[in-house]
Amino acid sequence: MNPSTRGLSRKINAFQPAVRLLLSGACSWVFILVGAASAAANSYLAKPGEPPVAVFVATCATSGGFIHMYTALDQNLFGKYGISAKHVVIRTGTNINLAALATDEIQFLYCAGDSTIPGMAAGSDATLVASPLVGLPYVIIARKEIKTISDLKGKSIGVGSVGGLPYRLLRTFVKKFNLQDTQIRPVGGSQPERYNAILQGVIDSGPFTPPMDARAKKDGFNIVYHLNDLGLPAIYSSLHTNAKTIRDRRQTVQRFVAALAESVKFVEDNPEKAKASVSKILRVKDDDVLQSSYDAYAKKHVNRRIVVPLNAVAESIDVARDSGTKVSRKAQDIVDNSFAEHLEQSGFMKELWGSRNF
Repeated sequence: MNPSTRGLSRKINAFQPAVRLLLSGACSWVFILVGAASAAANSYLAKPGEPPVAVFVATCATSGGFIHMYTALDQNLFGKYGISAKHVVIRTGTNINLAALATDEIQFLYCAGDSTIPGMAAGSDATLVASPLVGLPYVIIARKEIKTISDLKGKSIGVGSVGGLPYRLLRTFVKKFNLQDTQIRPVGGSQPERYNAILQGVIDSGPFTPPMDARAKKDGFNIVYHLNDLGLPAIYSSLHTNAKTIRDRRQTVQRFVAALAESVKFVEDNPEKAKASVSKILRVKDDDVLQSSYDAYAKKHVNRRIVVPLNAVAESIDVARDSGTKVSRKAQDIVDNSFAEHLEQSGFMKELWGSRNF
């Protein structure tokens, strides 16, 4: 090595510690910035030592369609966001659920939006803030001897109550296929209980959501019709709250919506845990039944953005008006998408889903 080369080498070696220090500092800043961006993207998490806010959340039925709520409760996702969510089930009809919400006995309601929209449009104090599922998953299941729609003439179709979403769908179905002799019979109970009514011959058929279709196939029953084919606007599992909660606990609403959005991804990424949550609620262990529920609600009808489709709400209000409901509120009066939209604006959704579309 000649003298000039040795001199250059000494200068480079002399700079190496400084270069290493500079690079180390740069990397530290990179990690700090990435960490700050991540924290900003999920600014909805509870702060260390922050006491949880207790709320009541009701589901209006027992359904595989509530897979995201069941999973969020089981996995304590709400706890991450500083919420102690106490779950209750109110099965006595959507009007009772809406009344409990309006009187603040419950602060959140998780129910099929199309079941609650008529009451909300008529003036009930409730607001839709998120819709993880859209579309109509209902199918008409019938006894073995009933194989076609025309076979339903003169037979009975059982529903939980008059005025709910299944009842309104069946009225449209009966009218469309000229089934005047078909009796729409309110029999009460949960979907499993109404299914048992078919097994016992109390009713001939009924509208059900997955996973009841998988069970029906095993029992040799027939899927006569998919009610989604009626072409009606449909909003299924949706989160509701009331004016008091939005006014006095706005941060809690925002965090609740964030936890629900995380649950949508958790369910998609953890099918076995999600199916276990449904299994516990429905008291079903059949793998085919649970897979049917998962395919319908974690894949086919899922709405990753969870933003409530305003046009579908408007059309549902029109349907309710045509059915005789005295409408006093417009779609924009019963929907508040600001919470779901804030998840996108803050970067939360991008952080949550990464390269996947939401």
